[in-house]
Amino acid sequence: MKLVTIHKDKIKNIFEELTQSFGGKIVFDSDEYALEVCNDFAKGTIVGSSYSDSVSCLQFDMTFSEDVRISIGNPNISPVYFSYCSKGSLSHSFGISGVERKLKKFQTAIVSSRQDEENILFFEKNTNTTLTLIVVGTQNSGSSDYDSLNYKVRETFFEKNSEYNFFYVGSYNLKIAEKIEELSAVTETGIVRNLLKEGILKIILAMEIQQHSDDMNNSLKETNCFTMKEMEEIKKLSDLIKETPEEQFTIKSLSKKSGLSPNKLQEGFKMIHDRTVNDFITHMRILKAEILIKNSDLNISEIVYCIGFTSRSYFSKIFKQKFNCSPKEYKFNQNPLAITA
Repeated sequence: MKLVTIHKDKIKNIFEELTQSFGGKIVFDSDEYALEVCNDFAKGTIVGSSYSDSVSCLQFDMTFSEDVRISIGNPNISPVYFSYCSKGSLSHSFGISGVERKLKKFQTAIVSSRQDEENILFFEKNTNTTLTLIVVGTQNSGSSDYDSLNYKVRETFFEKNSEYNFFYVGSYNLKIAEKIEELSAVTETGIVRNLLKEGILKIILAMEIQQHSDDMNNSLKETNCFTMKEMEEIKKLSDLIKETPEEQFTIKSLSKKSGLSPNKLQEGFKMIHDRTVNDFITHMRILKAEILIKNSDLNISEIVYCIGFTSRSYFSKIFKQKFNCSPKEYKFNQNPLAITA
């Protein structure tokens, strides 16, 4: 068992401490730190940034060769931690000898602790664990801005429990996993990257707070009738459709591939994507068409064929519903010289 202690609250200092414990190399780009590790003890990356409103984020994608406990001291900013596990699983305890509570894949945990209490994250050895940790400082700055994010978070999760530790684990939520994938997929650099990631991060934070509110309101109801295996199958199907939307998927073929009944399949897609299976397939085809219009030399008829549609008029109709212009007009707006259809 290896114990790693984080004393600091500044991202730069946190990464210096992590490097001392795990080794590896730090890469810095416009206020974002990335620690890349590949040695006998640890493999993977840790990415972190600080944003406005005393919000910071750490993303772990790590595999350790032995059990690891990361002890996070409770700094002066009196933070609330929003943790989401996208892969693997881990545990949390208040203090090194506290009761361990499990955070499973696709779950959010919201944690705040007494000023003198440390938060312990327990990573299991030989398990690839992906964790997104959003930290919101809740220190009272003396400001009278009761609409600020810090004040709202403090009021909701901290002040009423200031003398006690607070721990909540939410029901399974794949929508948050989808949004975190967007966060990790940002390819821009510099200030554009920082602004895009901050925007997505605030949405993730809002979704996690909403998850807590929904769970509290539905505490006496059956809120999720899906098992972990069913959730994973729906996620796999969603990813498959995103990667190859042009395939001629049917409810029957997807049901057979996943082992889920057609009704269960539809319920899962409506829960995660707010769409039926067929609507999701159509949505992903339109998104792929947009990419092809922007980045390829294909004409509109060729694009219709490439994304799995057989009717150009139907494609034009739903494309216009989404983008408020025809595919041809959209292509012209990208490059007036590109019209070939």
